[in-house]
Amino acid sequence: MTMKKYIWKCLLLSMVITLGACESFFNVETDNVLDHDDYISQESEMYAGYIGIMTKVQAIGDKAIYLTDTRGELLEPTKNAKSELYSLYNYETDLTGNSYADPAAYYDVIIACNDYLLRIYEYKEKNKTSVNIDHYQALVSCTLRVKAWVYLTLGKVYGEAVWFDDPMREKKDLSQFPLKNLDEIVTSCKELLVNGFDGVNGRLSISWKEWLDPETETSESIYRYWDSMTPEYFALYAELCLWSGEYQKTVDLILSAMNARFAATVNDATPWMRNDKIGGVYGTIWNLLNPAPQETVSAILYDYTQNQTNSLLKHFGSEYPNEYLLAPSTVGRTRFSDTSFNPLGGAAADRREGVTFAKDAAGNYVIQKFRPISKPARANAYQDDVHIYIYRAGELYCMLAEALNNLGRTAEASALINAGINGSFPNGGVSWAGFTDAWTTAWRVGEKNRTYADKGVRGIFGLANRKFTDDQQANDMQILDEMMLEFPCEGKIYPAMIRMAKRYNDYNIIADRVCPKYTNPEDIRAKILAGGYFLHWNLK
Repeated sequence: MTMKKYIWKCLLLSMVITLGACESFFNVETDNVLDHDDYISQESEMYAGYIGIMTKVQAIGDKAIYLTDTRGELLEPTKNAKSELYSLYNYETDLTGNSYADPAAYYDVIIACNDYLLRIYEYKEKNKTSVNIDHYQALVSCTLRVKAWVYLTLGKVYGEAVWFDDPMREKKDLSQFPLKNLDEIVTSCKELLVNGFDGVNGRLSISWKEWLDPETETSESIYRYWDSMTPEYFALYAELCLWSGEYQKTVDLILSAMNARFAATVNDATPWMRNDKIGGVYGTIWNLLNPAPQETVSAILYDYTQNQTNSLLKHFGSEYPNEYLLAPSTVGRTRFSDTSFNPLGGAAADRREGVTFAKDAAGNYVIQKFRPISKPARANAYQDDVHIYIYRAGELYCMLAEALNNLGRTAEASALINAGINGSFPNGGVSWAGFTDAWTTAWRVGEKNRTYADKGVRGIFGLANRKFTDDQQANDMQILDEMMLEFPCEGKIYPAMIRMAKRYNDYNIIADRVCPKYTNPEDIRAKILAGGYFLHWNLK
């Protein structure tokens, strides 16, 4: 059997085992550890072992969306929702037995990462003359990034996490391990990515297609999107630095990566660039069978034909057999057309509103972005294989703008959120530190100039500019409000609220945006201001 066929067989087997009973995947027991007998006994199993980790990542891909957006500024449970979703929505502190709130599935990923690192190391030590060291190091590096990203997610949702690095051979009392708060988690994640494991840090990239399928054309290879499944180092570390206040590091990491991508091509669909091309096909960011290359930094992939599913359509869709458990609140939905919140300028509407929301046949408003009514990519509603973005281009813009604003670079932050870098330098000659002419129409590769240049987050929709001033906090609020329009139901907005509230020690930043959707807004405000913005789970 060829390595390609062997890996594919292992992949299918592991996904069937891990995701076959998708209706109960939140209830993963953390004592379901991997079989340690001959876990890695030949080199092909190095790859299969890492794929096993990714099946566990698929199982948690949508979990943070329910845990944050339900308590965030937009969503509310429907009459179909179970009491567990209402408990989250109402900021209840006793979540004992709540299958959504249970963090066990996150810890399963961490357990799998720790175990894999030890086993792949043991295999390398026994086979020093034959193991492909480049592949070994890349797999280690990717595993470190997965582990750091899961810990950061735990910190953003729960405000704390039990940290452990040793493989778990049996079920253990978690109280023997250190309980770290969000700040400590961020520090430990950065140390993990820098110090690494076995002399390998978290920076190395991986090419599944080149490793396992080099003779197949990229467009035909089943591995062509696999590289995106692992969080990109630069984006992950940049977000960690944003949480810890290392804003210049955030800027350096993101700009370096974006400049390199922009300089490599003048293609209309330039990866990660917000230009007229992405403005015209914005809805297809989610309505494609595979992630949109122009928008994708990192994404979790699914394929229902291989028992790889998530529950986004189940929760948001009303088309049978979906259950319509969560719906957009009136307050949250109307923010898109409220010109005091979203300055439309000469635009008749914000195109994102029509992508995000729709009315179903019964007249109910639904979150529609994951399954558009017109020409859906998936023929049937049960094909819940929509991909989930870990990081996407719009997020790079917002993270970069937030960091620049906190460095006092207001003009650059405003350009990223509003009309883009090309709007300030239409003929090139970009003078802002770290930016290059590759953001503009002046950029040239070979015989061709850039046709579609950067137009910013709002510029691609023809929306009026948000006002940026010399007030740093007010500018951050402009960025946060823009995120509310750009990232609904992606698990990204509520953590950003927490980050900014921590920065200014003002948790009304969260309450002012969340409470208007409630019938008891002052009760919810009191819970948030009392520290209830993190989800409480008794880890002991």
